[in-house]
Amino acid sequence: MADPKEQETPEESRKSSWLWPAGAMATGLAGVAMLLLRGCWHRKMSWPVRAQGHAYQVCLGCGVKRLFDESVFRSYGPFRYDLNELIAWENSRKSEPPPAPEEQRPAS
Repeated sequence: MADPKEQETPEESRKSSWLWPAGAMATGLAGVAMLLLRGCWHRKMSWPVRAQGHAYQVCLGCGVKRLFDESVFRSYGPFRYDLNELIAWENSRKSEPPPAPEEQRPAS
């Protein structure tokens, strides 16, 4: 009589033969879906440009702009296609009073 383990081996190999390609295809489809939903990742940004008294960077992939702080050499704020919207965001941020520091009382 045939051993039951020998009969299960071809079945298991058939299952594993389609499992790996299916997993690879699912991973690929998930990557494509993320790219379509997310769009540009803004990894290639231009050197800082100065206009209207503000410094900003432009994404070389899609053209979106982001404000740039020249003192710390770092971009900040939201991504926008319109520079005037970024300037308005910056001005509204500056007009808000800074948060009051919390007073720390010693435990007694």
